[in-house]
Amino acid sequence: MKHLTEYLWFTTPKRRDLVNITDQLEALVKKSGVSEGFCLVSAMHITASIWVNDDEEGLWEDFWDVLERLVPSGKDYKHHLTGEDNGDAHLKRTLVGHQAVLPVTKGTLDLGPWEQVFYAEFDGKRKKRVVVKILGE
Repeated sequence: MKHLTEYLWFTTPKRRDLVNITDQLEALVKKSGVSEGFCLVSAMHITASIWVNDDEEGLWEDFWDVLERLVPSGKDYKHHLTGEDNGDAHLKRTLVGHQAVLPVTKGTLDLGPWEQVFYAEFDGKRKKRVVVKILGE
């Protein structure tokens, strides 16, 4: 079995951001030499997510609008009693999910016609990482 573990690092300029990481993942799949297998992508911080969807600006706006309606910024969350101000970011991460397992077929990510992979940041402006683990034959 072949395998590769790599880390992607992000310091987003904004508190919330979406970064398309599809090309980086494709390059890592090629580097791994895996022809058939899986690519696990996992945000290693409790205020960030991995989101698989269309790379379309209107959808991004809808994504942020829905999350803000469900978990508004600036609300007085109990988490803030610890001295933090990012309770909404933790909850947004919970809703979106922290990782994705992507199929690798014939040496490439086997994504749907419009699917792209994003690093979703809910409490940025500091260095964070994503682990990418590729396994297969």
